[in-house]
Amino acid sequence: MNLSLPALIERLHTFSGIAHKRDIQQVAKQLREAWPNPNPNGDDCALIPDGDGYKLLAMEGFINRFVADDPWFAGWCGVMVNLSDIAAMGGRPLAVVNALWDDALPHAEQILQGMAAASRAYQVPIVGGHTNLRSDQPQLAVAILGETRTPLSSFAVQSGQTLMVAINLQGRWHPPGYNWDAATEASPAALRQAWSLLPELAETGLIHAAKDISQAGLTGTLVMMLESCGLGAELDLDQIPIPPDVTLEQWLCAFPSFGFLLAVEEEHREAVQQRFAHCDIACAAVGRFTPHRKLDLHFRQQHACYWDLTQQSLTGMTC
Repeated sequence: MNLSLPALIERLHTFSGIAHKRDIQQVAKQLREAWPNPNPNGDDCALIPDGDGYKLLAMEGFINRFVADDPWFAGWCGVMVNLSDIAAMGGRPLAVVNALWDDALPHAEQILQGMAAASRAYQVPIVGGHTNLRSDQPQLAVAILGETRTPLSSFAVQSGQTLMVAINLQGRWHPPGYNWDAATEASPAALRQAWSLLPELAETGLIHAAKDISQAGLTGTLVMMLESCGLGAELDLDQIPIPPDVTLEQWLCAFPSFGFLLAVEEEHREAVQQRFAHCDIACAAVGRFTPHRKLDLHFRQQHACYWDLTQQSLTGMTC
């Protein structure tokens, strides 16, 4: 069956992950008068100068229903998604803290067991947090501290650079929703090796920018990246690595556990692919960054604009 690209784009625009990211611009304006940070907001982590390097600080809050219905996995994800943000900035994690509210001790214990399992697998300590067991519903927020000397930033992308995607296809769906679990059944050693790739590539200068593929999906995350750098991109959907028996639409909406958008100079493309292949992670060139502030999609001889940043923003976090 032929897939209509305009129809696909229309459905992607209604994806709930996009709506959640759009909410950012509704509230972020209230912080414009806060004490300024020398580095702009909009990356996966806050970049904080620290001597001859930087500290990285990130935080994730989780949808209450997800925490209520799948407590162990929510706890695991609390650690995992924050590690992804640190890696996207070319950093290494130092420590995790959490804020947990719950109305039942057995349920809260499952959340913390999931966090502890991820802490052991990734070998990142949980050093403290806040707990309230007298809440009217389960809620979870997790923050992480990391560090880097060679930060990657969405604001550093340059027109003409190659757009690459690196995703671990060795996983399974973790329903409900579009959570691709490439982590909980993987070997801890393989997980740690994979998460070390981005800081190593940053230190060698093989990649210039990266962004963690978030709940906004691959295309939504790319729009966020383009907002930061003030550029556009051409994305060839046919070149995106996809697991067997997964449709393109499902994959474009997925949170892939380990998935990153990369900005790479063309002469470094093969070297980057080889580094990921060594860890059994699919990596492919899927397009290029352009000076025009539009995300144009190509699919089976069809061409269409997915997002025109000259007409509408997503998060509002621009360069």
